[in-house]
Amino acid sequence: MTHTQLTAPNRALAAPNGVTYAYRRFGDAGASAPPVLFLQHLRGNLDNWDPALVDAVAAEREVVLLDNAGVGGSTGAVPTTVHEMAVGALAFADAAGLGTYDLFGFSLGGFVAQEIALLRSHQVRRIVLAGTAPQGGRGFHRFTGTVLEAVMTDQPTAEEFLTLFYTDSEESRTRGMESLGRVFTRQEDRDEPTDLATREAQMLAISGWGVPDLTRLGRLAAITQPVLVANGDHDVMTPTENSYLLAGHLPDATLRIYPDAGHGFLNQYPAEFAHEVNRFLG
Repeated sequence: MTHTQLTAPNRALAAPNGVTYAYRRFGDAGASAPPVLFLQHLRGNLDNWDPALVDAVAAEREVVLLDNAGVGGSTGAVPTTVHEMAVGALAFADAAGLGTYDLFGFSLGGFVAQEIALLRSHQVRRIVLAGTAPQGGRGFHRFTGTVLEAVMTDQPTAEEFLTLFYTDSEESRTRGMESLGRVFTRQEDRDEPTDLATREAQMLAISGWGVPDLTRLGRLAAITQPVLVANGDHDVMTPTENSYLLAGHLPDATLRIYPDAGHGFLNQYPAEFAHEVNRFLG
């Protein structure tokens, strides 16, 4: 049976660090390309990946969706630093037998992907950084106004999701609602929802990573793998300026900016971005 994001079973893997990780692994395992490890955004779990995006990538290679420590169905405590999150993801990758792999990091997951590439560069082949920012970047150390209210809502609704991930245009919001419909199509064997402790720990990690310090951009020179940097042109969570900073400081970067789109550009343009990802990962 060929699984998709809507049918792939939730799996559990006990790692030597004492954490049992929840994950989904599906796609074309026979492809010559290495698997792609997907790292999720703030408060997101396995179910928050849009099937239209991940299934299109899985059609050409194997994908591995991960709940990091303490997130969703994974045990343990959520780390409060990006470095610790990267160490946890590496513990999973080792336990899963991932030798060489590609990384797909979205938002907070993009912070973690950068740190993994710095810690274990010999295992990472190519990297996709979506809606994310470099350490010490601009405009995301302290959320304010409606963004802060939406991020900190105890039980987010569709309205908070649209505020954070899409622009105010009718087209963008319509695509956002379509993505939400796809995300909630799966009714059986869903992942455990993230809790408020996850939000608090992840917010600490984001704040620490986002302390403005442009001297930290020098670290990016050590990420020599090819990197696809992508974002919407109006990201209110990790402002789009940060994608330009990444592309300007990574030695081998390709930059794609999607029009009339925000943080959730990858869900607004799932077919187009999946095509771009597949072409890039090759």
